[in-house]
Amino acid sequence: MSDRYDVLIVGAGHGGAQAAIALRQNKFTGSIAIVGDEPELPYERPPLSKDYLAGDKTFERILIRPPAFWGERDVAMLTSRRVVAVEPQAHRVTTDDGTTIGYTYLIWATGGAPRRLTCAGHDLVGVHTVRTRADADRMRAEMAGVTHAVVIGGGYIGLEAAAVLAKFGKKVTVLEALDRVLARVAGEPLSRFYEAEHRAHGVDVRLNARVDCIVEQDGRAVGVRLADGEVLPAQMVIVGIGIIPAVQPLIAAGAEGGNGVAVDAQCRTSLPDIFAIGDCALHANRFAAGAQIRLESVQNANDQATTVARAITGNPVDYDAVPWFWSNQYDLRLQTVGLSIGFDEAIVRGDPATRSFSVVYLKDGRVLALDCVNATKDYVQGRALVLEGARPDPARLADPAIPLKQVLEPA
Repeated sequence: MSDRYDVLIVGAGHGGAQAAIALRQNKFTGSIAIVGDEPELPYERPPLSKDYLAGDKTFERILIRPPAFWGERDVAMLTSRRVVAVEPQAHRVTTDDGTTIGYTYLIWATGGAPRRLTCAGHDLVGVHTVRTRADADRMRAEMAGVTHAVVIGGGYIGLEAAAVLAKFGKKVTVLEALDRVLARVAGEPLSRFYEAEHRAHGVDVRLNARVDCIVEQDGRAVGVRLADGEVLPAQMVIVGIGIIPAVQPLIAAGAEGGNGVAVDAQCRTSLPDIFAIGDCALHANRFAAGAQIRLESVQNANDQATTVARAITGNPVDYDAVPWFWSNQYDLRLQTVGLSIGFDEAIVRGDPATRSFSVVYLKDGRVLALDCVNATKDYVQGRALVLEGARPDPARLADPAIPLKQVLEPA
């Protein structure tokens, strides 16, 4: 096997896989290798806390491409190894087994590692994060012995996992440190709707909750002690409190960054011939008023991968894609377009009691983003309003009888 590749991709998630795919689609004929720290071929991450955890999808169904695809495209898969050092001037990396691999271009697509608890008991058997297939498999293997589960963190990962556990008849408690779930990514109307939905499904949602420690018995987690002394029984604890971008080898090599690695409009880092994409790439985003942000989404990973492929193949284009996200909980499909960062007005379109509505976020009258719950038409039509930074009449925007594609037309 060659120890040097024309393009070396570090990270076998959505971004890394799409980078290889896009390079071949853009007629790149050089050698390509993907280094991944798991034994599996690239697979989809979002189903891990939803369909895969629930057993509704097999692992084969969440593979990004069938196994034969990579051989047919002449993409080498270097699995079960992790890059621990980068030498940018020598154009080579070192993996955790001591192997050195040279490259002409390096694409860093490592995503991040789940942020873990720091309290006593954080590393007990029965305490889980949801980031890899192995994580989800461990949870599935323990599921039969679980009557009570505690989910720490009221973001999308935590709420999706809570919905699956509730579906299996487990007694679930969600602990959120802030005063509402989804506080970092959505407005209060959406937060209150999802709190009510989870409670209606039997989930105990605790807000302003502080964890003291995980309670141990015989090396296993058996409960969660809160700061006020209450102990919640739990044979399973799921921690969903965000990720830490996996960029340390790049930062150690001199790349600019901190909370992620900084990239320009074509996803180049400050190091020669090194690009970064996906969850770990800190970039200026016009949908966040030009602020430097990281986007943890499949859309961002895929679109940045395509941007890099075009740069490498001599057909450069700046990254300028409208962000979008989704979340499935119970029979609710949430679709988000745009970024609500900095909004000063949130208009509820439709009645949440019908379980089909949208929240439209505005700043200075301009549409920033939409959260659409079981409202696909609003999601599809609202995209244009986000792209245009439209300034619709708030009364027309709030009227679900007026299609969003018509809200800018005179009354």
